Amino acid sequence: MILKQYQNYITKLFLKNIIIILVVFIFLSFFLNIFEEIKYFENKENELYYPILLTILNIPSVIFEILPFIYLLGVMFFFINLYENNEIELLRSNGIDNIRITLIISTVSILTGIIIIIAYYSFSANLKSLYLNMKYKYSDAGDHLAVVNQDGLWIKEKSDDGKKIYIINAKKYKISNLENLEIIELDENYKLINTIISKKANINKKNWILSDVKIYSEKKMTESFKKFQYKSSFDSEIISNLYSNLNSLNIFQLIELKENYKSIGYSATEVKLQLNKIYSTPFYLTLTTIIGALLMFKLNFIKSKFFLIIIGVIVSVIFYYINYFSILFGKNETLPVELSVWFPQILIFLICSLGLIKLNEN
Repeated sequence: MILKQYQNYITKLFLKNIIIILVVFIFLSFFLNIFEEIKYFENKENELYYPILLTILNIPSVIFEILPFIYLLGVMFFFINLYENNEIELLRSNGIDNIRITLIISTVSILTGIIIIIAYYSFSANLKSLYLNMKYKYSDAGDHLAVVNQDGLWIKEKSDDGKKIYIINAKKYKISNLENLEIIELDENYKLINTIISKKANINKKNWILSDVKIYSEKKMTESFKKFQYKSSFDSEIISNLYSNLNSLNIFQLIELKENYKSIGYSATEVKLQLNKIYSTPFYLTLTTIIGALLMFKLNFIKSKFFLIIIGVIVSVIFYYINYFSILFGKNETLPVELSVWFPQILIFLICSLGLIKLNEN
């Protein structure tokens, strides 16, 4: 019974410290981001509350990215509380040793990590999507749109003078080429003017070069060209960057996007990386917790909180760059996508295992 009470106490104290660090970073994110949003809307007509609203919408996705750092600091402050109040000795005298403490807080981390990917990630992705949509209205690309679905790549854009609308569909998209292309040209009242059919288009620049072109007017072919130039607002780089904000898509949308990419022949590497990063969140948070615990057991003689925070920052930066370079290999397809995400965590897991073995020996 007493053991159970101590376990509950450890769980509550650990969660309390995580929540405190989380709240601190929410406020920090707010103040750091709001200036960026104010600057963005500086020369645009909008409601005064817009920068504040957009900042609030963006915070959950920012927090998701820095969760490992939040957990690491949470663990460190959890142990600082235990050591300052001499509670660590009380716990040990009641049969709760370092290994058991680590096991309790690691269990909390993995459970909260699962909750994060099931509930919180979808919540943050939906808010990020809303954030991007609201910001999009005030961007220079407000009259343009591009989406990918099972029918291929779809683009909607207007001519420079705004008097013509173009609906573009390509069944295949490979690097800087579109295949089986159809461009529907409409007037400002959405009345059909022409339909342009092309087998292939090079979109390396905004002046697309279309090959084997046939132009239809009122269902009759009026012209044909071996080569034809079409001026667009999009090029291969812009289209490739359209889904760079993958954190605005929930897990089901990412899975659907991955299948759609495959169906049009476009690389789904980025989407696979994002999915594996999400799936690995509970494991990563647990490893971060164990690393934090091992550090505190070794550094309990240090009384300066500031120095401990600096150590936490250094460890987080090291982890970040190990992950960054590993994922970079995945993006370049030097490593398999799954391995590029999970390899750093397997490495950290081995370090944690060695640390726990040594801790158990002591």
